[in-house]
Amino acid sequence: MFNIEEMSIDDYDEAIALWEKTPGMGLSTADKRPAIAAFLARNPGLCFTARIDCTLVGTALCGHDGRRGYIYHVAVAVSQRKQGIARALVEHSLDGLKQQGIEKAHLMVYETNPGGIAFWKQVGWYRRDELAIMSVDLK
Repeated sequence: MFNIEEMSIDDYDEAIALWEKTPGMGLSTADKRPAIAAFLARNPGLCFTARIDCTLVGTALCGHDGRRGYIYHVAVAVSQRKQGIARALVEHSLDGLKQQGIEKAHLMVYETNPGGIAFWKQVGWYRRDELAIMSVDLK
């Protein structure tokens, strides 16, 4: 059985190790310790970890802009998948968004991650083909 807990910066080393091992996960400088610490501070009650016997086996980062919620870095150790861990992590994050008055959430999945796309469809998310993600680097 797994336990879900609110994520803290003390979880960072285990979380980054999990993210680095997760196929289809995109990492950038926004995933360095100071950036994650700032993200967690801005989004209390929205980011979670899953642990089995004190070992971190899953994460979900979540935040919002006051209007829409955003889910990032939902990851579960390959050896612990198919136990409902990812679903539980996401449900905790979505419940937190609802409690803060957010009515819709988005996430991004790489096109090259068919397993991720299949998971999100299976748990009720839908693809928005009418939208295009636009980005700009600010560095």
